[in-house]
Amino acid sequence: MNEALLRSLTPSVLGILVRRGADFAAAEDAVQDALVEAVRVWPADPPRDPKGWLVTVAWRRFLDATRADAARRRREDLVDEEPAPGPAPAMDDTLQLYFLCAHPSLTPSSAVALTLRAVGGLTTRQIAQAYLVPEATMAQRISRAKRTVSGVRFDQPGNVATVLRVLYLVFNEGYSGDIDLAAESIRLTRQLAAAIDHPEVAGLLALMLLHHARRATRTAPDGSLVPLAEQDRGRWDTDSIAEGVEILQAALARDRLGEFQAQAAIAALHADAPTAEETDWVQIVEWYDELARLTDGPVVRLNRAVAVGEADGPRAGLAALAALNDSLPRHAAVAAYLHERGGDLALAARLYAEAAHKAPNLAERDYLTRQAARLNARRCR
Repeated sequence: MNEALLRSLTPSVLGILVRRGADFAAAEDAVQDALVEAVRVWPADPPRDPKGWLVTVAWRRFLDATRADAARRRREDLVDEEPAPGPAPAMDDTLQLYFLCAHPSLTPSSAVALTLRAVGGLTTRQIAQAYLVPEATMAQRISRAKRTVSGVRFDQPGNVATVLRVLYLVFNEGYSGDIDLAAESIRLTRQLAAAIDHPEVAGLLALMLLHHARRATRTAPDGSLVPLAEQDRGRWDTDSIAEGVEILQAALARDRLGEFQAQAAIAALHADAPTAEETDWVQIVEWYDELARLTDGPVVRLNRAVAVGEADGPRAGLAALAALNDSLPRHAAVAAYLHERGGDLALAARLYAEAAHKAPNLAERDYLTRQAARLNARRCR
């Protein structure tokens, strides 16, 4: 990789994007994304026209970001305020559409993908990232779902489990940055909880409230990520936490445990700890064991490895991590954290840098890059 070549081409590529109509800040982000992609791709497949390659990739990234921002603004226009606690009105048309898109003729995964795209307003790329599949694969899945339902009558609404999955994924997309989208998910889940007496509906609502209570502390004023252990717990929304815990306790008392209740129990343990050091990691591991029994998903196993590392030490966490595929998103970031706790700063720094290259968004990439730089600086002292 010729880093000098990349540095020399950067101003020219940036100028081309600005002349094409991109504002300077957006052009800078797009060029930075293109440079990261060049570092990943060029060693194995160097382009014949490096400058043309960078311009093409950067312009595509700029267009993707512009479309995503436009979609986000459209969703923001639909929500006037944060969800208020208390009773919810009867279902509105949006929730009815969620049920109609979860048609019995579709598989659950296809129904979720179609609903996220058609009603939730997510892009195909966002949905693909949520399902850990390539964007092209998800595009094909959505297209097949559209063809399947194109000739059927929408008089058989889908099941609650599929609608809950959609609401959960829409909330996750909002929780990663778009607060209004998360608020809309809570509003719809409140409506569903008021209309359907189901412990998993209550579990999902409790989970959303407990996570949403931390929204004001998840980023610093400059937009950088603040990890859970470093968040100002005095700024957490105690009313939302109290409501979420109350809803969760009532759901768990019915003894019909589901994955959303288990996730909410983990969130409640984090919310209950006065400080990060007082977190009951042993109980959290036990709840992850329950969650793994219910779902056995790779992301659950990844998060469990972090909890094991906190409860039993970094070696135990790394042993749990070793059973997982290292291509799993955020695997490198978890490995870096556990190796740092274990004292191997050189390996941890390298893994943080590797994780930064794979990060799904700019804020996470910047955070991981800073972690790598911090450890490298410590090693040089």
